[in-house]
Amino acid sequence: MPIVPYALTRPFLFGLDAEAAHDLTLGALARLQNTPAQCLWQGPRIDDPLELAGLKFPNRVGLAAGLDKNGRCIDGLGAMGFGFIEVGTVTPKPQPGNPRPRIFRLPQANALINRLGFNNEGLQAFVANVQRSKSFRAAGGVLGLNIGKNAATPIERAADDYLLGLDAVYPYADYVTVNISSPNTKNLRELQGDAALDALLGALQQRRLQLQKIHKRKVPMFLKIAPDLDEAQVGVIADTLKRHRIDGVIATNTTLERGAVQGLPHAAEAGGLSGAPVLQASNRVIAQLRAALGRRYPIIGVGGVMSAADAQSKIDAGADLVQIYTGLIYNGPGLVSAVAAALARQPRQDEGDPRP
Repeated sequence: MPIVPYALTRPFLFGLDAEAAHDLTLGALARLQNTPAQCLWQGPRIDDPLELAGLKFPNRVGLAAGLDKNGRCIDGLGAMGFGFIEVGTVTPKPQPGNPRPRIFRLPQANALINRLGFNNEGLQAFVANVQRSKSFRAAGGVLGLNIGKNAATPIERAADDYLLGLDAVYPYADYVTVNISSPNTKNLRELQGDAALDALLGALQQRRLQLQKIHKRKVPMFLKIAPDLDEAQVGVIADTLKRHRIDGVIATNTTLERGAVQGLPHAAEAGGLSGAPVLQASNRVIAQLRAALGRRYPIIGVGGVMSAADAQSKIDAGADLVQIYTGLIYNGPGLVSAVAAALARQPRQDEGDPRP
């Protein structure tokens, strides 16, 4: 387990502005990863392998996209015991994102609100950072690269940005995630609609087949969706995923719903709400996806995993793997191995059922 207990570190970090704490932490991870100082936060990687979408995941706990948007800290974050890590969202061109302040803690609800707006250094810097990472993948970790569109790109030209992203990250990814569900890029969630999603996934799948021939390797492609969908919308998305042979789905992103935090400080801030209040909405979408997609279709569950019990609730709802983000902020690196160990102790419903 980490040498420095997070209970000692958290009061200092929570005494800072949320984004300042975020930047300070990532800066330290980037500087100290792959050095002896990594023992300060290092945790054991629990062995609980699962084959999914043609990939072998060392365990079922991953880091959700959004924490390390530029892929600077892959090895440092991997040392916490994650079986897989997803970095990004990256856009073709660098962009600053929305004005600060843009991250808000709601500690009474174990939640965050962010309206970062895909702030990142662009594809060129992102790919260079990914190429510099070594130890996490050398030890068998799985790396997902998450792509999005620039805020200045009109929504009707969104596919152009996603195709640029796919071209750039394909050679370096274990899987690619198409993020159409952030609430912080204007009109982005319109891409979850029937015709728009059909056109986008059709274009991406066609390009992926070309890239597969060029690079002589198949890289799975996942779609990340929002929790703010009704059952009919989830059904449309499921049908579209199957029609275009997309390899998996990540459910879910942050929510615009505020019922669970109404009246709390910062609850009225614009942006996506993450953490404990998203758990049930995310699990509802996971269960609907599982019903619509069948038993074998890969689903990664994310949203509100603050404990081992929360992670198990996602598995029970139908997820194969889980991801953590806000839980890491509130509970620290020790959460990773604790969740992975708890899931490893539970019998699997798919025992003996090889994944496609």
